Amino acid sequence: MSLRPMMQRDQASAMLGMVVEHDAPGESRVSMTVRDDMLNGFAITHGGLVFTLADTAFAIACNEDERVTVAGGADISFLKSTTAGQTLTATAVRRARSGRTGLYDIRVTDETGDLVAEVRGRSITTDRRPPTPEADSAEASGPPSAYDPEPERRAALSTTEVSR
Repeated sequence: MSLRPMMQRDQASAMLGMVVEHDAPGESRVSMTVRDDMLNGFAITHGGLVFTLADTAFAIACNEDERVTVAGGADISFLKSTTAGQTLTATAVRRARSGRTGLYDIRVTDETGDLVAEVRGRSITTDRRPPTPEADSAEASGPPSAYDPEPERRAALSTTEVSR
């Protein structure tokens, strides 16, 4: 399956190793393998990253046409903890869409099919248009970012490895 432009530009999801498994109007499925650097201080998957996976599936499901649709709100219920090495899968399904708003249910499961979290997302369709390829290339040729997170990330990983 070829990724649509929205996901080709999604650096956050790519950085987390998310894989789009299914992309259709009003529904999607995205998976992610939990890494050591995704764990919180209790050695379980950070809840924010479980939500991020669900949010990515939500974004794919609710962006059905050329208009930009964003989250207007979401509620999550955490039901089971996971840890490094496990694969989480978020499946999003549209429940209703009327005018500029939509309602979506997202289920996050682990590799055994156990329910990890449930999310109810509310979308709002905007008047914005997605960035064009011309805008993407103009951004790429612009000045480099003043902040390079790589040195800090490498230092944090080294510190983590040393302290274990």
